[in-house]
Amino acid sequence: MRMNMNNPVLVKEVKLRFRSLKSFTGILFYLIAMSIFVFGFIFLTTAFTGTGFFRPEESFFLFGLLTFIQLGLILFITPGLTAGTISTEREKQTLNILLTTSQSSMQIILGKLSSSIAFLVLMLIAGLPIYSLVFLFGGISPGQLGLIFLFFFLTMLTVGSIGVMFSTITRKTIVSMIATYGTMIFLAGVTAFFFMITIQVNMLGSGVTQSPSPLAHFWASINPGILIFSLLNPMTEDFVNEATKIDFPVWAGYTIFYVLLAASAITISIKKLRVNMKKQK
Repeated sequence: MRMNMNNPVLVKEVKLRFRSLKSFTGILFYLIAMSIFVFGFIFLTTAFTGTGFFRPEESFFLFGLLTFIQLGLILFITPGLTAGTISTEREKQTLNILLTTSQSSMQIILGKLSSSIAFLVLMLIAGLPIYSLVFLFGGISPGQLGLIFLFFFLTMLTVGSIGVMFSTITRKTIVSMIATYGTMIFLAGVTAFFFMITIQVNMLGSGVTQSPSPLAHFWASINPGILIFSLLNPMTEDFVNEATKIDFPVWAGYTIFYVLLAASAITISIKKLRVNMKKQK
């Protein structure tokens, strides 16, 4: 922990990112867009009902919309922040200088990754006052909000680690971004498609008595959208367990897979950082 706190790469990256006018301009426009969406939703809901009241079930629906907007934000912005961390240094021909310093490969990789994650965490924290509006109307518990933000952080960490990994093993930023976004499309969309296909194949092959389908449960467990649905509505997890005949929490499978994926991506990045440097020579 002391090594991470004294990481010069992290200090430099944080200063550059948080002193940039573009960073805070982006946060400003993000908060303005979120505020317009929330207040517009409340206004339209109360206007169409004609009662002037905002019911708890409507507050829960608004919370669900905000949650999926945040998830889309994480999946869309995180690759853009991390997919060029190392490849940009290589394209600017500054990676050689960075590698000749006393900083280890772990310090460089973790410094680059941590600065990007810190900016995303700042965006989530900045949006908390908007999220807090739903508590005024009921329907949401603070524990539910905390649990969702915890899985947001795990998703950010994993997606960021994948972006840094591709940025390390590829020489071009555009290639790294395409690979990272492709991975996000697979995790967020293709896994849901595979889940539905696997369920249908299992039902057709099993006949009257449906057999357990671990593969279908795996596809459901690694999909961020299904996880958020299960956290917002426990009936979603019951549906997944019933469809796959596997009684295992979706959040547990998601946590295990994404922690292992993040650890593997970081390990590969650390091991390949100086290997690529030697190949360039």
